[in-house]
Amino acid sequence: MLQFLFRRLIVALLVAATVMTLAFILTRLSGDLAISIAGPNATAADIEAVRKAYGLDRPVLSQFFDWVGRAATGDLGNSYFFQTRVSTLIAERMPVTLTLGLTGLSIALLVSLPMGILAAVRENTGFDRAVQMVALIGQAMPSFWLGLLLMILFGLTLGWLPISGTGSWEHFVMPGIVLAFSAIPALTRLTRAGMIQAMGSDYIRTARAKGLSRASILLKHALRNAAIPVVAIAAVQLGFMLGGSIVIEQVFALHGVGFLAWESIAKNDFPVVQAVVLVLAVIYVALTMVSDLMNAVLDPRLRA
Repeated sequence: MLQFLFRRLIVALLVAATVMTLAFILTRLSGDLAISIAGPNATAADIEAVRKAYGLDRPVLSQFFDWVGRAATGDLGNSYFFQTRVSTLIAERMPVTLTLGLTGLSIALLVSLPMGILAAVRENTGFDRAVQMVALIGQAMPSFWLGLLLMILFGLTLGWLPISGTGSWEHFVMPGIVLAFSAIPALTRLTRAGMIQAMGSDYIRTARAKGLSRASILLKHALRNAAIPVVAIAAVQLGFMLGGSIVIEQVFALHGVGFLAWESIAKNDFPVVQAVVLVLAVIYVALTMVSDLMNAVLDPRLRA
């Protein structure tokens, strides 16, 4: 198990290093940062002063290794626009994004698991085809369009839910539903496929021969094996939700990390953009490692 964990850790470190490199390179390829910081009306002297003040006159490799060294110790630099530490900005905004992501994942699991189980039990019936159609529609539906529909229906027309802000749990219901729609199709199909495969296995026939109840066979025996790919995809989907919350936070005016990234891109605040990309990538890699470990616990064969 320790060898399995060590291999996954090496892969995670390589992915994090790759993301750091790409984030740094892409911000440099977007143009001269000194001109972006100084503004369109700045003189050549102003631009040169900004370049020296922020260390942009040094060689690119020196800037990169300096940023990597500081990031490894938790120092993500200072924001050009907000004039504060980037780590402080992200720490203040992260609870909103995490709450939104966990809400979306919870809704997705509560919907997709029962739908996938029932679709597998009633394979090739009208209900099964309806579930597959709903999954197809959910995967094809643009998240911003669904968010606007929910705001018009539940926020403006019915007045049941607030359409923006983060004052209470009710503010996360509609954004959570929108995020969940992006994960429900994959989780439902995986649950259905896993349950169908499990129900045709020898151990299920043995359980039936022993006279176990239908509920015990489905939930205790079949679902345990069918849940292995679902666990992996659920962790990956949470990473996608955190990274893809930029659009949802913008639509619902949720001031999380996604909204911070949107503001920073619009204001050319590149230290914040680099840090947000790095932090979300690290979270995504960590979630992937957790899913691998959970799968190894569920299926000891994966440890080899």
